[in-house]
This record gives sequence, C-alpha cells and structure tokens, in this order.
Amino acid sequence: MSDTTKLKSLGTIKRKAVDLASFNPVKESLPIEGSNLPLMIEPASGQVDLAEWTRGHRDYIEQKLYQHGGILFRGFALKTPQDFEAAVAGVCRELFTEYGDLPREGVAGKIYTSTPYPEDKAILYHNESSHLNCWPAKITFFCLVAAKEGGCSPIVDCRKMYQQLDPAIRDKFEDLGLMYMRNFSEGLDVSWQRFFHTDDRAVVEDACQKAGITCEWYGKDNLRLRQKARGVLIHPVTGEKSFFNQVQLHHVHCLDEDTRQSLMSIFKSDELPRHVYYGDGSPIEDSVMDKIGELYERTAIRFQWREGDMVSLDNMLTAHARDPFVGPRKILVGLGDLVDGATLPA
Repeated sequence: MSDTTKLKSLGTIKRKAVDLASFNPVKESLPIEGSNLPLMIEPASGQVDLAEWTRGHRDYIEQKLYQHGGILFRGFALKTPQDFEAAVAGVCRELFTEYGDLPREGVAGKIYTSTPYPEDKAILYHNESSHLNCWPAKITFFCLVAAKEGGCSPIVDCRKMYQQLDPAIRDKFEDLGLMYMRNFSEGLDVSWQRFFHTDDRAVVEDACQKAGITCEWYGKDNLRLRQKARGVLIHPVTGEKSFFNQVQLHHVHCLDEDTRQSLMSIFKSDELPRHVYYGDGSPIEDSVMDKIGELYERTAIRFQWREGDMVSLDNMLTAHARDPFVGPRKILVGLGDLVDGATLPA
C-alpha cells in the first residue's frame, strides 16, 4: 500500500468517544446509609493534590454543597495547617480573619483553632455567626489530632429542620425572627473593652449603630447589646428555606441545670450574659427549646474524625455542633465567603 493510500485510509477511520470520567482522580460516595449528608470525596487511586484539585473544581464543589449541604474530603495527604489552608483556599473564593465574637487562636495564615470550650461539655447546634449581621457562606474543618474518645462534630441539614419542625414553632421563628442579647458585666466573660478593642464608649456606640445593634449602658460600667436576626433563611442560590440561627447557644434553658440555676439566682433575665428572645422581645418558651433540641438530635449525622479529614459545610444549609471528648483533640477552622445579611431577602 502506498503512503498516499495509507493516509487516505487513516482519514476514513471513525473516532471513538473516550469516557473521561474513567480518568477522574477522585471518587464520590454517601458514607451514611440513608443520608444525603455528607457527600464523601476520596482519591480514586494514588495521591491527589487536594489543593490543586479544589482550585480547579470550585464551581463543582459549590454545586455539591448546595445539593448535599456538606462534603467530607477523606484520604488526601493533608498533614499540616498549611496543607489545610491551601486546600480550603480552593473551596472558598476568599478566606477571612478577625471575624465573629469568640476568641480564636490563629495557627497559620487565615486558619484558626476551633472555638475554645471545656472538653467535657457539648457545643450545641448552630449556624456559624448566624446571630450577627454577616456570616461565612462556608465553614471548613480539618482534623489535625483526633480525640481518643468522643469529639464528633455532628452536622444537621437545616432544610430538614425547617421541614420537620412543628409548623407553629417554625412559622413563629420565620415571622418574628429573633433578638439576641448579650451583657458585658465586670468580672464576667470578656470585657466590652476587649471585645470592641477600645475603651471609648463613643466608638462602641458608633460600631453598634453601623451593625444594627442596640446598645445600652447601665450600672457602673456595664453594656447590654440587643441584635435582631432572622430565625429562618431563604438560601440565596437554591431558594430553599433553612432553619438558620443560634438559639441553642444563647438560650439559658440549654445550659446544664447547675449552671442555669446558678445564673438565674444571680441575674435578672435581661442581665444574663447571653440570652435570646423572639424578635418582638417575648420569651422563647422552654418547651419550644426542648422540641428544637429533640429534632436536632433526631436529624443529626455523626461520623468519627480521622486525622487528615477535611469537612466543608454550606453554613446556610447545615448546622454543626461538637460532642464531649477525652484526650488531645485539635480541629482547625477556615471561614470563607462573607455574606452580608442585609443583601438577602427578609
């Protein structure tokens, strides 16, 4: 066969489609039977650079977060805070620092330790910073050291919370919203001077006004803050309604009995360090808080941390908590893509 004939023959060969999915470096699964949350992503084979993969697949990750509410990245070679920061920087358009109202210890760049709290106490369910006027769209955790016993970070699909909550309770949260209260009293908790990084009352008042917070000075040098916030949120992308708040972290009924009794014996209701009311200022009934707590636990998903695990949550769709634990435990946090609540539908 001549060279010319060979070339003509090659030109008539039909091209075969190649399934590029077979070359996908990661694989997906649902590790919790019967649950859509979380989606788990693992390397399909060998080593995969998670930072590089997340940078190239951010839109894909976002779509999966809208669908599932959370993603567990497992089996990637994440070993240091720097590894984590590089990976989470691919998930988020922007990581940010100096945010929220609880102290965090910085460990690398824009990565922090998780909220300091006694290891023998549970941190109850909440959407990160949902009591403030701005919050992170995404919150990502990284397990540097897994606890010897306990220490799960249970997660809850807040769309299910909204759908399954008693309609009378749900509608009241949606219609009235919430009002969070915080008191800065001398010798109790952090001082308002440290919280606002100033001892000038005028600076505090200006900051509160800009943030839509009502502030009131009382006693010798005490400060009371009241901030209205939503109890239910319409997700800006999916349009779904989500039970979005921090009532468990603020309502005095959710404290252990000894602590609650001690505080109530010392303070009047409006002088408690923290508390939360319906948006019109009326009290949220203890029975309502019991029903909310029961539903959180009924819908909670738990998985045991493995060192190197990274979990990304859509903060507006998924609440998180922390179980008590024994032994050393170190979970790092990255907060990303700040949302201004004023720009969202009421």
